[in-house]
Amino acid sequence: MSEQFRFDLFPLIQTERFILRSAEAGDSHDLLALYSDEAVVQYMPFTPFESVEDAQGEMNWYTKIFKEHTGLRWMIEDRETRKVIGTCGFLNYEDVHNRAEIGYDLRSSFWGRGVMTEVARAVLHFGFTSMQLNKIEAKVEPENEASIRLLHKLDFQQEGVLRQHEFEKGRYIDLAVFSKLRSEI
Repeated sequence: MSEQFRFDLFPLIQTERFILRSAEAGDSHDLLALYSDEAVVQYMPFTPFESVEDAQGEMNWYTKIFKEHTGLRWMIEDRETRKVIGTCGFLNYEDVHNRAEIGYDLRSSFWGRGVMTEVARAVLHFGFTSMQLNKIEAKVEPENEASIRLLHKLDFQQEGVLRQHEFEKGRYIDLAVFSKLRSEI
């Protein structure tokens, strides 16, 4: 087994079509384009971004969770265009339980092209091997059918539904809980 990831250097992951890397100052405009899209943020706990400062605040959060060892978020850079087209990563990392939650988002113009399947497989591999996670969870609004299809494609199992679990955008929302175990890879 490889040495466990220790949150010292941000890991670079490469797939056939994408480079997964840490956020850089120049990414703020691409992140603004991503998170200002109503369709992208529909199932996220915030309203569409309106400024580069909103994007910079998001990138500051990525830096913060990495420094705190509670998560890591990769920029998904398209090898062809060199643009950031989405993000993927872990949050709510619990070292004592070898568990983390995966999250992801993608520019709507790239939906339906297998991008997130390719990226998430690489991120899951990193989680189970380098981070030595035993369990990776995902929490999704039950209406988010595209995300649920992705999780099924990645062999996640639904554990249940957390009823009215969070208060977002003026209403209580349910969250369907999915997971994948290291023993299932």
